[in-house]
Amino acid sequence: MSAESKPENPYGTPTTTGPEPIPSYQGAINKLIRTLLRVPGLSRGVGKRLATLHVVGRKSGKVYDVPVAYTRHDGALLIGTALRPWVKNLQSGGPIEVSLGGKPQSFDPVVYTAEPDVMRLFEIIAEDNRANAKFNGIGFAADGTPVRADIYQTWQQGGVVVALTPH
Repeated sequence: MSAESKPENPYGTPTTTGPEPIPSYQGAINKLIRTLLRVPGLSRGVGKRLATLHVVGRKSGKVYDVPVAYTRHDGALLIGTALRPWVKNLQSGGPIEVSLGGKPQSFDPVVYTAEPDVMRLFEIIAEDNRANAKFNGIGFAADGTPVRADIYQTWQQGGVVVALTPH
C-alpha cells in the first residue's frame, strides 16, 4: 500500500513518524538479551518485561529464539510489534514455547491484525510500558494517555499485537 492510498488518520495528526527502524546491531543485542535471560537469578531482574519466544519456522522447521517485551493483561501476554517473519510463523497455528525466566511453558498464540483489535491492545501495552510504546512510535498526550493517532499510524505501518495465553 503506497502512502498516497492510505486512508487519512481518523484520530488526527500523529506526534511521531511511526515505529523506530530496527538498528543493524539488533541481532547482537538480541543475542546478549537471550544470554542474560538464561542466567539463573539474573533473568528475574532482566526479564521483568522480557520473554523469549521459541518459534518454529513454518518452512525451515528451525527453532528461533526471539526476545520480546510483553505486557500481562487478562491472563495473557501481549506483544506489540511489526508483522515480522517470526510473527508470520505464529499465524500457522499451534502452541509455542515461551521462557519467562525459567523453564519454557506452552502458550497458544493469536495474532491480531485488524484495526480495532490493534488499537485497543496497543493502548493497553503503551499504558503499561512506555519504552515499548516509544519503540513502536507511540507518544503520550499531556494527560499521560497514549496518542491514538500514533497507535493508528503504527497499525497503518504494519503494527500487530500477539496475545499468548497459557496452553
